Amino acid sequence: MSNGKYQRSFLYITQLNQRTTMNQKKAFSVEFDFHASPQLLFQYLSTPSGLSEWFADNVNSRGEDFTFIWDDGEEYAKLLSKKANQKVRYQWQNDEPNQEEYYFEFVIEVDAITKDVSLIINDFAEEEEIEESKMFWENSISSLKQVLGSA
Repeated sequence: MSNGKYQRSFLYITQLNQRTTMNQKKAFSVEFDFHASPQLLFQYLSTPSGLSEWFADNVNSRGEDFTFIWDDGEEYAKLLSKKANQKVRYQWQNDEPNQEEYYFEFVIEVDAITKDVSLIINDFAEEEEIEESKMFWENSISSLKQVLGSA
């Protein structure tokens, strides 16, 4: 069942992964508030079934290797690290120069006093693409919030 948001996600990620310019990417972060438990949120960020609910048409994994599948094709990522209910870090697998320096990660934080849950996304993009990348994550997280019923 095809969905336009997944197709846009694939096209955007493919475009980012195909860039071969020598510009160095810069780190950026975006933060989102959630009305969901860290445990539930973590499942949607770290498992193939969870990621396929909001990020891609389908996601498969074999060990640390993840395949993100969209109508137009697929992209590959490696799970670099994860800490239960707190953090998961991936790295796109492509032919980009210096790819080992770049990753994207989801960090779940819980305020010690209010118990409010936040999701922080740390990613990299070329300087002129940071705003577009932030919009990509805002749209993607909007889909996640709808799936979780916390929109």
